Amino acid sequence: ALSQVQFIFQVTHIPTLKLHMTGSMMGATVEQFNHAKSQMGTLKEDPGNEAKLKIYALFKQATQGPCNTPKPGMLDFVGKAKWDAWKSLGSVSQEDARQQYVDLIDSLLAAEGPAVAAQPTGSAATFDTLLVSTEDNITTIRLNRPQKKNAITVEMYNEVIKALEQAGKDDSVITVITGSGDFYCSGNDLTNFTKIPEGGIEQMAKDAGELLREFVKAFIDFPKPLVAVVNGPAVGVSVTLLGLFEIVYATERATFHTPFSQLGQSPEGCSSYTFPKIMGNAKASEMLLFNKKLSAVQACAQGLVTEVFPDSSFQTEVATRLKAYAKLPRNSLALSKQLIRGTEKERLHTVNDQEVERLVERWLSDECMQAIMSFFQAKAKL
Repeated sequence: ALSQVQFIFQVTHIPTLKLHMTGSMMGATVEQFNHAKSQMGTLKEDPGNEAKLKIYALFKQATQGPCNTPKPGMLDFVGKAKWDAWKSLGSVSQEDARQQYVDLIDSLLAAEGPAVAAQPTGSAATFDTLLVSTEDNITTIRLNRPQKKNAITVEMYNEVIKALEQAGKDDSVITVITGSGDFYCSGNDLTNFTKIPEGGIEQMAKDAGELLREFVKAFIDFPKPLVAVVNGPAVGVSVTLLGLFEIVYATERATFHTPFSQLGQSPEGCSSYTFPKIMGNAKASEMLLFNKKLSAVQACAQGLVTEVFPDSSFQTEVATRLKAYAKLPRNSLALSKQLIRGTEKERLHTVNDQEVERLVERWLSDECMQAIMSFFQAKAKL
């Protein structure tokens, strides 16, 4: 009987949303919400009952707020499934539900083919692994591989470098990096290590090292304030880079994990310098050497995160702050960042070079190869 859920969207009329709200960078605008609703009809494949129920629930939450209707009878299978999905969202705000709705539709569309995202004014660049947009003086770079927990491929590394170069030159005041779906980023996509070029493993390690060097360099040299909006768990390089951001906001369900020694590797992202400086040697060693995973609250207490918000109001709270920052004078912010960061930029480049050199050595080691093989073997058993 539960298969009747398949007909939810054939029998449910969804009117155009008309709410008196103003759009913000992190909260989807009414236009984006309505566009996502229209885009849902272009899906080539049935996303499945679970996804359709989530879409229905987020739409109801975005347009009407928390579930306030009586629970359907036990024999009303479709109605009960829809009611349960809506009820499960609890006190999630309408703004956050609207953003989650847009993110979910975007991720479903991305799963069917390359995503061509809205680009900053005057740019012809398109991206397959990112969603990049500029609104209200805020450029947002959204990692967009939600089905893979936003794991970073070689292509994504290159696209982030390109997106940062573009954002550094546009008219925005601040730049935000966040993730699509439930994860901020799960770190390196370890399938990167399975693509051996003609030059063998040595060439692969050398190429990967140069790419990582340029990737981290793009963050070190970025001229405007960088804000990380950590919307879920963060792993590996997505964590180590946080020391190069001006502000890090996190939802309460975010975690921060750097399992380098577990994978036979070593720190990157200048974290061997920034982490001890931020949290002290002892706490930094717990993370970088002994793989300790921090909760959002712990990461905030240790100085890695600026502020933590309840998951139900995360997007709204962050959007309010970002809109205020985006009204500040652009040149003043950029020049102030230069004063704060300029004194140690040379040091950061040196650290980046040293970390990359050490990582290339680790990638060629038997210990690292064995650790990665063990990872794939364990994954294959799941």
